[in-house]
Amino acid sequence: MGASVFSIALLGGEAGNAQTADTQAASGASQRQKQPQRKPAKPPQDREAAAPVMNARAQIGAAPVQSLDTITVAASRTEERAIDALAPVSVVTLEQIQGLQPNRLSDVFYNVPGVSFQERGDDPSTVINIRGLQDFGRVAVVVDGARQNYQRSGHNANGSFFLDPELVGGVDIVRGPTANIYGSGAIGGVVSFRTKDIDDVVRPGERWGVDMTGSGGTNNARGMGSIFGGVRATPNVDVFGGAVYRTQGNYKDGNGTEIGNTGNEIAAGLMKVMVRPAEGHEIKLGGIFQDYQYNIGQFNRGPTTTSAPAAAIAGSSVYASDAKNYTGTLTWKYARPDDNLWDWNLSLYGNRTDNDQVKTYNNRITTGGGVCTLGNPGNNISGCVGDKRGYQLNTLGIDVHNTTRFNVGDWRNAVTLGLDAFQDDVSTFDSRGNSNVTTPGGLRTVSGGFAQLKQNYSTWFEAVSAIRYDRYDLHSPFVATGGGGDRFSPKITIGVTPVAGFTPYISYAEGYRAPSITETLVSGAHANGGSPFNLPCPDGKTGLFCFLPNPNLRPEVGKNKEAGVNLKYNDIFAAEDSFRGKFNVFRNDVVNYIDGVSFGPVVTMFGTVNQFFQYQNIAHARIEGFEWETAYDAGLWYVGFSGHLIQGKNVDTNVGLATITPRKITTTGGVRLLDRRLTLAAQWSSFGANNDVPAGYLPATGYELVNLYLTWNAAKDIVFSASIDNLLNQYYRPYAIPGSSTDGTTQNDVLWSSPGPGRVYKAGLKIHFGGA
Repeated sequence: MGASVFSIALLGGEAGNAQTADTQAASGASQRQKQPQRKPAKPPQDREAAAPVMNARAQIGAAPVQSLDTITVAASRTEERAIDALAPVSVVTLEQIQGLQPNRLSDVFYNVPGVSFQERGDDPSTVINIRGLQDFGRVAVVVDGARQNYQRSGHNANGSFFLDPELVGGVDIVRGPTANIYGSGAIGGVVSFRTKDIDDVVRPGERWGVDMTGSGGTNNARGMGSIFGGVRATPNVDVFGGAVYRTQGNYKDGNGTEIGNTGNEIAAGLMKVMVRPAEGHEIKLGGIFQDYQYNIGQFNRGPTTTSAPAAAIAGSSVYASDAKNYTGTLTWKYARPDDNLWDWNLSLYGNRTDNDQVKTYNNRITTGGGVCTLGNPGNNISGCVGDKRGYQLNTLGIDVHNTTRFNVGDWRNAVTLGLDAFQDDVSTFDSRGNSNVTTPGGLRTVSGGFAQLKQNYSTWFEAVSAIRYDRYDLHSPFVATGGGGDRFSPKITIGVTPVAGFTPYISYAEGYRAPSITETLVSGAHANGGSPFNLPCPDGKTGLFCFLPNPNLRPEVGKNKEAGVNLKYNDIFAAEDSFRGKFNVFRNDVVNYIDGVSFGPVVTMFGTVNQFFQYQNIAHARIEGFEWETAYDAGLWYVGFSGHLIQGKNVDTNVGLATITPRKITTTGGVRLLDRRLTLAAQWSSFGANNDVPAGYLPATGYELVNLYLTWNAAKDIVFSASIDNLLNQYYRPYAIPGSSTDGTTQNDVLWSSPGPGRVYKAGLKIHFGGA
């Protein structure tokens, strides 16, 4: 493939340098005001050059201030710059992602306040936490508009998704229920990923283009290769595609301990075809495929014949996992500068995650290779070596909205109406049956609609008001009862700009999260696993304890109060310098917060256990904090400062929430040398430990991460990148570790797989080919 691309490049010739066009486009774009009057249509080539911060042809490692000037639609469904949005909105651009050389998605969010991750090193999926809320869809994650709702119950976060960072072309993040019009469930926020597209590879003046990237790293044998290419087959037809391969071995943490089963192998690809059948219309068909090969679980750390309690050294069963993720999207957009009545976006999507697992190690059998025998039947929670289980989620969805614009005197108005719906179809297979209990199959149908009015008066006043309606229905073949409900959720935001560059705002927004299938319908006996406990359950079976369904479980409602200020100044200390800043304080009162509760008779024998476990509504959880994101760019150097201070509690018990990251402060600085072709940058992130956690949790560690980055544009089409992650080689556990549901001991599979990697050296090379 590489030889073919090189031959095409030789035949096609060298493309023209588009740097001047990019600079002019950026300058023109910076003069645009919020919600401008519509202008005459531009030719396709000019439209493509109008947003260089969204395009890989801009300098990799460019100033972080660009991200806040990027166009986003995440907060209000209408185009606006992140710095102008009256909401806690952050953007991560493709240039930033490529300069960071991320190994997994969490690596690209250090600069984003309010965002943290609860990941296992032996599981390459991603779990996003916004303002202490995660699990079961509290954070709505979408990829090219497709919801990512995969969930498997276990000893860690209940909700994850698969996406390789090399596929990503940009990320929009909205924190809190402010983005309730974006979709149901987002009481924590919305993270919207855009995968790479033709504008990220094919430069202005080129008809076709190809980017080839390769990178490698230490700790341990990290390697990645990718190729993305596109062609403008006709003036109205674009074809784009790409592929990624990534691999790594088991890494060592900052103490030099090898973290078991942290090696993995990933293959992924995408394909897109875009057609413009008439002026203003764009129809895009896209597909993404990903395959993750990894082993999840931890080996025992020591012989069980020692005097140490077996629980202190026992790991967990290990499963060879093959997780496949398929995403298909069909979008139809229409917008014309001379049409103020119609500006619509219609999206149909399907997403499937299929995770097949085979047991390869049994932590309860120390001889005979872990093979079960009649005399030693093994762990009846997860079975014997060779036993299989699988988790599958199919999601189908639709999302459509339209914006109508009109003026009344000096008032500029934009009315947006939208409808959306998705259905999750969960199925689980387990030859031992335990996963069928803990992750029950079933159907969840969620639908809703919204109406929003965005008003601007002159240049100093803006108001955004919205109302959203949500409905959900749950059904499962495993239990006789289901569930359902509906609600209206309001939103109001008011902002003023008394002087240019200074925009304070206040906001109130409510969000509504329907209970998941697992939370509502989980039912049956938890397999015993060799414990001396054998408690009777309502269905006549016995087990370690009993899951009880809760058909009366009420949805969560987030009620968020927020105040913020946006700062935007140019030419402050020198010509062409700039400062961007967003500051906000918030309090999110989550009514009917859902959490797992153990109750009923207590049995004591080598530990304690309650007979019943059920998801129940806690009357009130409160999360409040302060967030900031700033960046100053002087051209030859830049600096950014961002972070958050957050606390969250169960108001009824005054006990802290285990999912809170109380402090995160990140400082980024860099210099541009050699006519701005060489960028040297450093990043220091300081994380605070969460010590206010429920009983039975092991608190997270506080830690400091220092990363160094180098990006050298060696030639117009060749970019060299290098980095050092965790320069100080710190040991850290970024989140609190839950205790066992049976005897209160730490869940070792989470404890041993949670530390992040120690020091990592990385280097990469990117080559571009293109022609007219």
